[in-house]
Amino acid sequence: MTEDPVTEAPVDPTAIRPFEIAVSDAVLEDLQARLANTRLPDQLEGVEWDYGTELGYLTELITYWRDGFDWREQERQLNEFDQFKTVLDGLDTHFIHQRSAEPNAIPLIITHGWPGSIAEFTKIIGPLTDPVAHGGSAEDAFHVVAPSMPGYRFSDKPRERGFGPEQIAEVGAQLMARLG
Repeated sequence: MTEDPVTEAPVDPTAIRPFEIAVSDAVLEDLQARLANTRLPDQLEGVEWDYGTELGYLTELITYWRDGFDWREQERQLNEFDQFKTVLDGLDTHFIHQRSAEPNAIPLIITHGWPGSIAEFTKIIGPLTDPVAHGGSAEDAFHVVAPSMPGYRFSDKPRERGFGPEQIAEVGAQLMARLG
């Protein structure tokens, strides 16, 4: 499900807006229904991963997402970080900007790949922004910026073909420039 763009207020393209992840119950219920109603194909004997995802692995993954994964806990953990949105290269872009308390911290952008997300960084943001609390020294501190790549859940998807690594890098450069 997507939000209705007609009801959203106009966005100042240069504004950096606070953001909090808040997936609706309806979206989570829809996911649960889809997982419960998944129809899997038969798998040819002995092919394992030769023709795509191995059926046993996929079955375990679906069971975990249906019965074991706690989205609200994941959402809570992600919302412990300072998150924002801003328009870059015409795309409303989501990012974490976790500043260090250290005055000489160095700005650092960290980016995920496919099929990743900003969730990959939850265990390293603390040590990067507050190395003293993790056994390091203050000189090792960073201000961490972790954008959600274009097309990922909280960032707009590109509207035309040809949006590749160079354009993604440009979005990152624009973000760092905007943050100062």
